[in-house]
Amino acid sequence: MSTEHRVIVSGITVDIYRKDIKNLHLGVYPPNGRVRVAAPLAVSDEAIRLAVIGKLGWIKRQRLKFQNQPRQSARQMVSGETHYFMGKAYRLKVEASNHSQINLRGSRHLILNCKNDKTSEQKERILHDWYRAQLRTTVDVLLDKWLPVLNVSPSFCGIRKMKTRWGSCNTKTARIWLNLELAKKSPQCIEYIVVHELIHLLERHHNERFMALMDLHLGNWRVLRDELNQGMLASEEWRY
Repeated sequence: MSTEHRVIVSGITVDIYRKDIKNLHLGVYPPNGRVRVAAPLAVSDEAIRLAVIGKLGWIKRQRLKFQNQPRQSARQMVSGETHYFMGKAYRLKVEASNHSQINLRGSRHLILNCKNDKTSEQKERILHDWYRAQLRTTVDVLLDKWLPVLNVSPSFCGIRKMKTRWGSCNTKTARIWLNLELAKKSPQCIEYIVVHELIHLLERHHNERFMALMDLHLGNWRVLRDELNQGMLASEEWRY
């Protein structure tokens, strides 16, 4: 059982999720410093308000950090742009070809082959299709590694563009979705998200048991979480 609603505390919008948990958890999430409180079912709005007020200084510092976080400008898909793949920056080079494809050239260049009449949106679609295929390969390797370790069996693990999360897990259907943006992040950060979502099949909530399982299986997950949330963000408005 869970309920959710929204309140305003000292001018800050706070999303409240009441769940069957023991302790209150407060978080501030990128890209825009969204404030979220997961609270036990019996905790009142007033108690939550006081908890938020007690953390106002920390909340404001976290939100300022996200506001100052670097973001990519909107992509024009022209030679010379910087694009990210597996945690590394590459210079895009667009080359005329009758066949649309993406290749890496050395450690610095990402080559986009396509017809000259392709629009920026069509070029970006080619890049996103390549991102999807590369991320699919990486995720499949990680699933082969972690499913027997955690002894879980997701019914589905898909990749799509997501506006608000790095990943999601529906514990009732055992379906997992991963954000296509992860293709730009380091393999270690991708592994963190995969493990995070798989552990939700063992524990639905972000409670003490969930964190203990993360500590047991991926001891540096907090470092990877911070790396993921502090890296370059896309130009789109899209939290973990």
